[in-house]
Amino acid sequence: MIDNRGSVLKGTENLPKHLPQGLRVRKVLFRRLISRSWRVRLSATRRKYATAVSGERVSVQSSRMEEVPHDCPGADSAQAGRGASCQGCPNQRLCASGAGAAADPAIEEIKEKMKTVKHKILVLSGKGGVGKSTFSAHLAHGLAEDENTQVALLDIDICGPSIPKIMGLEGEQVHQSGSGWSPVFLEDNLGVMSVGFLLSSPDDAVIWRGPKKNGMIKQFLRDVDWGEVDYLIVDTPPGTSDEHLSVVQYLATAHIDGVVIITTPQEVSLQDVRKEISFCHKVKLPIIGVVENMSGFICPKCQRESQIFPPTTGGAEAMCQDLKIPLLGKVPLDPRIGGCVPPTWGPCALQLRAAGKHVGVW
Repeated sequence: MIDNRGSVLKGTENLPKHLPQGLRVRKVLFRRLISRSWRVRLSATRRKYATAVSGERVSVQSSRMEEVPHDCPGADSAQAGRGASCQGCPNQRLCASGAGAAADPAIEEIKEKMKTVKHKILVLSGKGGVGKSTFSAHLAHGLAEDENTQVALLDIDICGPSIPKIMGLEGEQVHQSGSGWSPVFLEDNLGVMSVGFLLSSPDDAVIWRGPKKNGMIKQFLRDVDWGEVDYLIVDTPPGTSDEHLSVVQYLATAHIDGVVIITTPQEVSLQDVRKEISFCHKVKLPIIGVVENMSGFICPKCQRESQIFPPTTGGAEAMCQDLKIPLLGKVPLDPRIGGCVPPTWGPCALQLRAAGKHVGVW
């Protein structure tokens, strides 16, 4: 570490080489930096959310996220600022005072940004592998068949972004414009955004804790310049965890029109979907309806239907009748859907739109 006279300050010889040369701080601060909590203190003062320089590619590396101590209880917790993991955190005094639990100012910024988006639809499921991303992609394609309809597809599955692959957009890049991040446009009226566009390689793993995922979703909702959009389709990861709570929190004041829940016929999937429905009720998310995916396979040779995933308890239809939720339709296990043929799902998109009007969503 070098002071303003070009001399190496005593006691800083063993600090990591990645610290910027010419950093001017007092000796008292150096003693603190050398202490066991110097990493946390340094990251809190230097690592903040960043966007790429105008015209340059946005990447995960350039979008540095603020780090927090391991096992952070969170600003809303009763243990905020008082837990053992809070020791040495630069935000300890703020959290202990209760000021950290104040409303996130980004919520108002996102509300302002979302004024240009007419309808916001989340695609959810309690279980992985049931076809959420496939449905989201083909729903976006179906809605965008009308050239006068502007559609946006947002992938908030941070650790498993599959939308770039499904949409045939692997290798595309996100750029910074004067009004924010520019989405990748598949068609003039169909824009896509995913963390997959920010990775240097499709094989790169995103190993992030909750706060970093939360920050990335916040940036997507606040910084992406969608323009005037009729439908924003949000593809989510399975479960009812960080990503779901974040998107609900940030879009709470911007109004979410509803959610579409995807399931497969077998009971193991329906069990998780019931949990997802319970989640929607608890956070007051309107449910547009349920789609049963992989609902039967018709042999292309003999034309006989086989149940690859047997509906032992009646499938989604019986569940929807029991819970009084609309069943939007059943999608067969068709190889053409896995091959990403948009016209296959066009009628489903129109049926979904009609069902949404029927239940008063849009």
